[in-house]
Amino acid sequence: MKGIKRLPLPALRVFEAAGRTCSFVMAAKELDLSASAVSHAIRKLETAAGIALFTRSTRHTALTPEGSVLLEHVQRGLEEMSRGLAIATAEPAAPLRLHTAPTFASQWLVPRLTSFVREHPGIELRISASTDYATFENDDFDLDIVYGEPHRTAHEKIPLLIEELTPLCSPELASQIRSPQDLYSQSLIQSDGQSVQWKGWFAANGMQTPSHFGLAFDRSSMGISAAVDGLGVVLESTMLADRELRSGKLVCPLRDVSNSVRYVGHYLVHPRRHRQHDAFAQFKAWLFDELAKSNPL
Repeated sequence: MKGIKRLPLPALRVFEAAGRTCSFVMAAKELDLSASAVSHAIRKLETAAGIALFTRSTRHTALTPEGSVLLEHVQRGLEEMSRGLAIATAEPAAPLRLHTAPTFASQWLVPRLTSFVREHPGIELRISASTDYATFENDDFDLDIVYGEPHRTAHEKIPLLIEELTPLCSPELASQIRSPQDLYSQSLIQSDGQSVQWKGWFAANGMQTPSHFGLAFDRSSMGISAAVDGLGVVLESTMLADRELRSGKLVCPLRDVSNSVRYVGHYLVHPRRHRQHDAFAQFKAWLFDELAKSNPL
């Protein structure tokens, strides 16, 4: 206890922000301090503890092994203090704030939310969807489900699932498609925001890409809906179109006679430590449990 009393407690809060973001500049912005004030607080803490907490260079700041150990315990302590204050003041639990890619929300997440709400009635869940990345530094969101490889940050980045991209269409249209070459006589639906488009699928099958497409959308959900309505063949993820495939509104006419494209399409991104530990952990466990259940047909 004697060593703990010597540690400057305000500096521990600064250290937590700097360690979580691995950036003195980002920590300063989050805490409304100057970068020099953050650096001074960290050096004061290092002097009091007698250890180096960060390795520093002109381009990179990283925790030392000792810093990583301290960060884990400091975060745990701050969380416990926050939880204790909430209990003492009878403060209601804060909502879990989720940001997600639009098509993932409408095609996969929302249709499955019934089970989460039923299993966790005490958790208030707030969902926002856009193609922008969530802002954690300003405390706007708790976690983010993004499409495509996330930018390099200090946040945790977890791939959700290896997705399969294959041509999808209505059962009626599928009767006209027996081989990959039959696609040349069909209206192809392009999803402009997709990481892998028709050009990638045709290349994977050693074929020339058509010079034009019948329809193009900037949201995969619209392309899936168009295919359900028989407007053409869409190249889409079987994960995102899982509901339509299970209901029989869409089929995969070429899955057994062509090469599908497989890639990691979505990632879960969140700060490395989370203040709302219980709600966060429960949602994360539910998410990966549902992903395990939704294997493509």
